[in-house]
Amino acid sequence: MAFKLTKESHIGWIGTGVMGISMVGHLMDNGYQATVYNRTKAKAQAALDKGANWADSPAEVAAVADIVFTIVGFPADVEEVYFGEKGILSTARSGSVLVDMTTTKPSLAVEIHKQSQEKGISTVDAPVSGGDVGAKNGTLSIMVGGDKDTVDEIMPLLDIMGGNIIYEGGAGAGQHTKMCNQITIAGTMIGVCESLLYAYKSGLDLEVMLQAISGGAAGCWTLSNLAPRVVARNFEPGFYVEHFVKDMEIALDEAKRMNLFLPGLALVHQLYKAVEAQGYGKKGTHALMLALESISKVEP
Repeated sequence: MAFKLTKESHIGWIGTGVMGISMVGHLMDNGYQATVYNRTKAKAQAALDKGANWADSPAEVAAVADIVFTIVGFPADVEEVYFGEKGILSTARSGSVLVDMTTTKPSLAVEIHKQSQEKGISTVDAPVSGGDVGAKNGTLSIMVGGDKDTVDEIMPLLDIMGGNIIYEGGAGAGQHTKMCNQITIAGTMIGVCESLLYAYKSGLDLEVMLQAISGGAAGCWTLSNLAPRVVARNFEPGFYVEHFVKDMEIALDEAKRMNLFLPGLALVHQLYKAVEAQGYGKKGTHALMLALESISKVEP
């Protein structure tokens, strides 16, 4: 039986971290009832305060939900959430839909699709970009892979969370597109941080400099949203360094499989490993500035 979305469709949500808590909140604000699970219950409190039901495992979520969204950390977390003893596929019903919004391996998205299809369950891989700001504002970019009919059916839910939603193709296509996104961000981030470092050493007013270059060819999301945080020395996460390192490693592995050489990505990956080694894995991706400052012995 094909899934049909109605206002009575029960939402399952697994992963209420920096981004997930806002995303499920938007769905609830639009009238959908939700059951949520997170490894740390306290991080789901905002959803519980809105009236969400609590579940003690991914399996408990899937048992009551018509459509289950997941947005967790690493590929190992995705595997546990879907395939574990108390995972989604142990209880998900035929006719339901599973939507993984984690950035993970394209091959894992294909495997989830394969095993779900055997149980009569539809899947969508829909990784996102836009960080905490996009999640809070409901303006995320969402890169979507999976069966087109299922994607069309759940589009009203994606529209609530995102502002730029593009269907890319079959299972895994959303994840491949997210790798393209992360490769672009990696190169952009080092450019933004190096420009700030240069401006500081040359004696420019950083805010005035940013005002000047943001309106020209250098203008981009990272420059507008993250550069001001660097200037304010606010390195709290919109997206964790450790998760970005994971994404770059997935992209490098995929590139190797396709016999591609991506030297820019490899360089930025090594710099981010230095950020992690300095103890900043839980900071935001703009904490790359801290590694660059250390290399140049700059102390703002």
